[in-house]
Amino acid sequence: MTPRAEVVAADGIALTLRGRRVLRGATLAAHTGEIVGLLGRNGCGKTTLLRVLTGDVRAQAGFVRIHGQRLERPRLHRLALAGVFMLPERGLLSPLATVGQHVDRLALRFNADPAPAIESVRVGDLLDRLPAQLSTGERRRIELALALTRAPSCLIADEPLRGIAPRDMEILLPALRDLATRGCAILLTGHEVPSVMDIADTIVWMSGGTTHSLGPPSAALEHHSFRLDYLGPP
Repeated sequence: MTPRAEVVAADGIALTLRGRRVLRGATLAAHTGEIVGLLGRNGCGKTTLLRVLTGDVRAQAGFVRIHGQRLERPRLHRLALAGVFMLPERGLLSPLATVGQHVDRLALRFNADPAPAIESVRVGDLLDRLPAQLSTGERRRIELALALTRAPSCLIADEPLRGIAPRDMEILLPALRDLATRGCAILLTGHEVPSVMDIADTIVWMSGGTTHSLGPPSAALEHHSFRLDYLGPP
C-alpha cells in the first residue's frame, strides 16, 4: 500500500490566553484520504487548535505544516490557495444570498461544475432559499456541497454534525467519506461519538489542552483513560 502523504499537521502547539494555558504541545496530522476525528470535552481546546491551524489565532510555540511546508504563521487566504477549506461551527453562508447564489459564486471562482455536489448532498430543491429558511442540517449539507464543489485537498470542519436530524446525518456521512475517497484529508470535531467513530479512520483525543493519538476507532474504544474520562461508563 502506498503511504498516505501528510496534508495538514500541527506540531507542539502551545498557547496561553488571558493567563490560562489553553494548548500544551498539541500535535496531530491528517493525511490524504484520511478522516481524523478530534474528540474531547467542551473547553479542552479543540476549536482553538483548529483556529491555530487556520491562522485565526497565533500560537506561542510550535508550528503548522501544510503539504510538508512549515508555517510559523498560517493565513487562511494562503491556506485556501493550497486547497484548505474551513467549515467553522458558526457556518459560512451569507444571510443575504440564496443557496444557488452561493453555489454559483464558488463554481465560477474555481471553474467547477457544482451539479455532482448538489446531487450528492441532495440540495437541488433548496437553491432558491435563503439560509434563514433552512434547518441546521440543510445548512450543513449546503456547506458540504460548497466543499465538494471546491474539491479541496483538506477539509477542516468544527462540529459539522452538531444539531442535525438523522436524515441529514445519513446524507452527510457518506458525502464526507466520498470526499475522503477522492484524496481529501478531513479533520473534524464533534460530540456525536457513534457517528464520528463510524466515519473516522483515526481518533485524536484532546484533554487538558494536549492531544493523544489513539489510532483507529476500535483502538480508541479500548483506551482506558479515554473511556473513563470522555466516554463515561458503558
